[in-house]
Amino acid sequence: MRDSLVVILMLLGLFFFIVGTLGILRFPDALTRAHGAAKCDTLGAALCLVGLMIYSGFNSASLKLLMVVVFIWITNPTATHAIARGILKSKLNSQGGSESH
Repeated sequence: MRDSLVVILMLLGLFFFIVGTLGILRFPDALTRAHGAAKCDTLGAALCLVGLMIYSGFNSASLKLLMVVVFIWITNPTATHAIARGILKSKLNSQGGSESH
């Protein structure tokens, strides 16, 4: 039972990684690519790491994996937001506009 749950979580994580990769390849501009990659990477990594937590049992290693999941949940959206703001600012600067932020 535990092994089948681990396999399901890992396959779901892999599915979201593949969908994110396809989004990077198929979306038309950098902002939509960043959006697709961020959502799928965060969810894919979280599902794979939860699968590893269940596989290793609940011990100190699973606590460390939980800390990694929380770190990814905090940093991945923040980094994607910063990248998207940089893309937007570079587009505005190349068009001759200015942003007051």
